[in-house]
Amino acid sequence: ALKKVPGVQDASVNLATESARVRFEPSEQIEAQLRRAVRDAGYEPRAADAAQLPQDASPWAGFAPVALGLVLSIPLVLPMLGELFGQHWMLPAWTQFLLATPVQFILGGRFYVGGWHALKARSGNMDLLVAIGTTAGWALSVWLWLRAEPGDMVHLYFEASAVVVTLVLLGKWLEARAKRQTTAAIRALHALRPDVAHLIGPDGEVDVPVAEVLPADRLVVRPGERFPVDGTLLEGHTQVDESMLTGEPLPVPKDPGTRLTGGSINGEGRVLMQVSAVGKETVLARIIRLVEDAQAAKAPIQRLVDQVSAVFVPVVLVIALVTLLGWLWSGQAFETALIHAVAVLVIACPCALGLATPAAIMAGTGVAAKHGILIKDAQALELAHKVDVVAFDKT
Repeated sequence: ALKKVPGVQDASVNLATESARVRFEPSEQIEAQLRRAVRDAGYEPRAADAAQLPQDASPWAGFAPVALGLVLSIPLVLPMLGELFGQHWMLPAWTQFLLATPVQFILGGRFYVGGWHALKARSGNMDLLVAIGTTAGWALSVWLWLRAEPGDMVHLYFEASAVVVTLVLLGKWLEARAKRQTTAAIRALHALRPDVAHLIGPDGEVDVPVAEVLPADRLVVRPGERFPVDGTLLEGHTQVDESMLTGEPLPVPKDPGTRLTGGSINGEGRVLMQVSAVGKETVLARIIRLVEDAQAAKAPIQRLVDQVSAVFVPVVLVIALVTLLGWLWSGQAFETALIHAVAVLVIACPCALGLATPAAIMAGTGVAAKHGILIKDAQALELAHKVDVVAFDKT
């Protein structure tokens, strides 16, 4: 959607940090056009400085809809399990309807919203398949129930739709949980930066937010504190723990004139430093950007997956239509033909094709960053299995 905006040269999206990086030719309307494109694609555009990494939350955060779906779906599945043990019984049709309908339209409402946005953007996505497939199963069951003769035990398919919606919700929850764990590495890097710096101003030493520090400012760093930004040592002698940057386990001696890196830990000396880089220009900020870029980058295999995903939804819809027409042409009843067409849609809808590769890249780069390994891009990660020899220096 972003690449279709006139003037955009390149765009990449990082679903883990819910951010996009866009390279474009400057114009007055470009930002508004980009926001419109994001909104039309079904997302809420936010300013870059408003983007927040998912915070540390309970491992079960957001599980309530999945739990409710399981509670409502399990009674629908139990009669099927009973048949394995020779027990033939079935819930009344009205009970199945009451259990399945909230799962379909309340818990599954997000799939209708996502599918509608995909249709408006003239594209297909998994939400659209889930919505069409499960709605077809639910509607077929209602139709069979309403046209059945009183007293007939007609076979309904409410359980299929309810279970598919619940399982896809479970998959979405697992994805969100993995996303939170993945971004923990980036949060840990952000946590290396202190919030406050001790600025030497006209009135002496004052505490100011790190965001207000400017190049050439003079800062005091006390023993045991982290250096807030990059700079040069002006006064004092100390030893600095730079293991967050170099992996070097021993403190490094620092004398006046030597470079200091934001995020490293000051030793036993109280020192005065002059700021050389702030904000996005610091070494730590560039490391964080590299990790985020590696997570957002598409490996060669992912580009292939994207191409397949783009045509997957329309192909499945065509196969379902061909299935319907084929069974009708062979002389079967419309009900039988419809059941087989719905089966094609339902089986296709929980497809993880567009999800598995980016999730693997996000998890791999996130775990590596947590262990101090910086992977520069997704292609390097994909080619890593071909490595036969690894050379390490002393750190």
